[in-house]
Amino acid sequence: MLSALEVITTVVVGVMVGVEFSVAFVMNPILNALPQDSGQLGHAHGGRMLGAVMPVWYIGSLVLVGIWAVAGWHHHGTGLVVTAGALLVLSVIMSILLLVPINNRNKTWTPDNRPADWQQQLNRWGRLHYVRVAVIIAAFALLVAALT
Repeated sequence: MLSALEVITTVVVGVMVGVEFSVAFVMNPILNALPQDSGQLGHAHGGRMLGAVMPVWYIGSLVLVGIWAVAGWHHHGTGLVVTAGALLVLSVIMSILLLVPINNRNKTWTPDNRPADWQQQLNRWGRLHYVRVAVIIAAFALLVAALT
C-alpha cells in the first residue's frame, strides 16, 4: 500500500510541476508575444482558469506528501519526503502571500480597467513564479530520490 501511495504522490506532484513549468517557460512567453491587448487578456483568462485549479492541486499534493511521511515514518527516505513537504509548504506560503494577490487583481483586468503598472505587476508575478517553480522542482526531485 505504501508503494502505491509513493507512486501516486510522485505522479501528482510531478504533473503539477510540469504544469507550472509550462506556465513559466511556454505559456507566459507565448502570451507575452501576442499583439496589443491579447496577451493581457490571455494572462487574465489563465489566471481565472489556473487560479481555480492550482490551490486544490497544491494542497492535495501537500496532503499526499504528509500522508506518505507519516505512513513511511520508519522507512528509508522519510527525511527526503519530509523535506519535500517543507518545500511544498514554502510554495503554498509563497503563493498565498506573494503570487495570489497579483493573480487576483490580474484575473479581473481588461484593457479598459487595468492599472497603469499592469505589466510591472505581471513581470513581478513571473519572477516570483520562477522561484516557486524552482522550489517545487526541488520538492519533486526529493520525492523521486525517496523512491529509491
